Amino acid sequence: MMHHQLSIQARFRPEMLERVLRVVRHRGFQVCAMNMAAAANTDKINIELTVASQRPVDLLSSQLSKLMDVSCVEIQQQTSQQIRA
Repeated sequence: MMHHQLSIQARFRPEMLERVLRVVRHRGFQVCAMNMAAAANTDKINIELTVASQRPVDLLSSQLSKLMDVSCVEIQQQTSQQIRA
């Protein structure tokens, strides 16, 4: 399973985080870690997201960038991880 780190910049809205998580789930990704912080003196937020899936991360990135109020989605890195049975 591949792990991917995404950086998302968006305008703060109460429903923003819910929209991001819904797209992640609908595209077949699992959230492994998440950090959200408001940018100083603005209405912007930065979301750092680590997700896991066998699917290409470009699929998720392109869908997230289509969300209203999302200004930027960057793929930071990806790593593979073996799952032990």
